[in-house]
This record gives sequence, C-alpha cells and structure tokens, in this order.
Amino acid sequence: MKKTVIFSLIFIILLAIGGYFAQRLYKQVIHSAFISKDGAPHSYYITPDMTLDSVIHSIQADYKIESELAWEIACEHYKFNQVKPGYYEFPVNIAPSELINRLKNGRETPINLSFSESIRTPEQLAKRMGEKLMIDSAEVKAKLDDSVYLAKYNMTIETAVCLFIPNTYEVYWAMSVDELFERMHKEYNDFWNEERLAKAQELELTPMEVSTLASIIASETNNSSEYPTIASLYLNRIRTGMKLQACPTVIYAVGDFTLSRVLNKHLEIDSPYNTYKYKGLPPGPIRLARPDIMDAVLDAPNTDYLYMCANPDFSGTHIFSTTYKAHQKVAKKYQRELDKRNIK
Repeated sequence: MKKTVIFSLIFIILLAIGGYFAQRLYKQVIHSAFISKDGAPHSYYITPDMTLDSVIHSIQADYKIESELAWEIACEHYKFNQVKPGYYEFPVNIAPSELINRLKNGRETPINLSFSESIRTPEQLAKRMGEKLMIDSAEVKAKLDDSVYLAKYNMTIETAVCLFIPNTYEVYWAMSVDELFERMHKEYNDFWNEERLAKAQELELTPMEVSTLASIIASETNNSSEYPTIASLYLNRIRTGMKLQACPTVIYAVGDFTLSRVLNKHLEIDSPYNTYKYKGLPPGPIRLARPDIMDAVLDAPNTDYLYMCANPDFSGTHIFSTTYKAHQKVAKKYQRELDKRNIK
C-alpha cells in the first residue's frame, strides 16, 4: 500500500514536471519564438519562384529562433511545407504559429497603392501597376486593350482608364490582375454614387464623359480655383455645338507630351482626340481624372464664357471671354509673349 502511494506521488510529480515543460514548449510555439535581432520589424516580398527554405533563410537572417524544438514542432503540427507569395511585415516578436499561419495561408500585410493624374496613357498606367504590385505590367495592358473583358465594367478601350480614379488605396501586393480591376471597379462605383450620377445626368453627360472633361481641365491648368470656370466654359461649348478646341487634346493626339506650344501643323492631325477638327468630347480621358476636378465639372457654375486664353503675364491663370473679338485681343498678346520668350 505504501509503495503504491509512493509510485503515485512519483507519477504525479513526473506528470507535473512534464506538464510544466509541455506548457512552456506550448508557449514557445504559440507566443514568442522568433525575435528580431536588431529590435526592429522586418518585411519581405515573397515571389512565386522562392522556395520555403529560401524564405526561412531570409527570415532567420533577421530573426533569432528562441527554440529550435518549438519551431520544428510547429512546422510539423501545421504541416508547413510551402509559402504563398505576397508582402509580409513581421513585428519584433512573432510566434512560430503566427508566422506559419501567415505565410502558409497568404495573410499579407496591406500596402498603399497610389497613382495620380500625371499618368496620361494606358501604357503609363500599366507600368505603374507593375512597379507597385507583383503583377506583370504587360498583363495589365492586355486587359486595358481587351474590349470583351472591359465590357463587363461597361467600359471601352478608350474609357478603361476611368476605372482608375487617382487616390491612395490599401491593397495586397500579390493581388491578381482580375482582383485589381475588381477593386478599382468597386472604388469607381463608390465614387459614382446616386448624387453624382444625378448631377451627371442633369448635365447630359455619362460618368466617363465627366472623367474625360475633367482630364482636359487638369491638362489646362494647375490652378484649382479655375477648375469650375473652365468646366463651365467647355460645357457651354458642348451645349452650343462648338468645337472644344482644347490644346491638351491635340497634344495627346500628337503623343508628344513635351510640347509647350501647339502649332497649326499639329491642328491638322486626323485623330478623334483632335478637338480642333472634331466636335464634342474625345473618345476618352487624356489623363487620369482627379475626383476634385470631376466634382468641379458636376458642380460647374452657370457662365456665358466660351473662350479662354492663357494669361500673357504667364501667371498660370487664364483670361475668360464671352465673345471671339475679346478673346482675339488676349490671344494676340499671348502669342507676342510666346515669340518674345522664344517658346516654340
């Protein structure tokens, strides 16, 4: 009887010791087995061609493993034999279970994707996406050139860039091209709410036409105070059937964005983007259209302006006129200043 009690006590003690070490090992597996060597977080871009060994080797260059045993147990328990591509940022301390869970299941760290109205062409847009995301820019360009693919977004090849409203978006680096378009379509629909759609309808414009007009305005001036007035002027021209005669559309048609002066030879180019030759808006935007400029179009004031000319004082402003005669006076002064400054 006495021996049985002793053996029972020994068993309980051993069980307690085993439980203690098991609990300690469990904490190591679950809580804090990877510790940053320099006390700072570290991030990694993992591409499809990277092996599990190469990924772990990179991580181990920045993190020390508190317990090799805990790491081995975690790998075995979670059947960790592959990693999903993506961008991952890890904190100073991370448990093996958390690290494995994120790498195995593709739980990426979001990144900020930003683009602006400085992007003028689909090629530039595709390049930007390729620079910021894991996707191939050629694949983005192929989608932008695919009329069948774009049709599901009610877009054409000419209007496809309307989907990409300049802003900063939180996205995942390893997202696919289809996921990118779906995300931009969601943002597009969020922007074009019922209120904005109603305003566009009142102007007898489609959202794509609003984007197109906004892109022209953005190319006319950097002076935000003039956006509404220029919008009003172009809307007046559209309503009266006048040609827009917007120099930025001619530059887009020429394809030389270094042009500082539009000459008569440029006005002869046969392109639907040449608004000196063809009435109405061009087929699509000539650069990405900013939200605030689209709102300036939607909220344009009522004016009688039909003409504008860059201010001869080169202040970056424009002089607006209601008659061609008044416009001609300003235009001649401006041309003289261009010649004086030898601007070709």
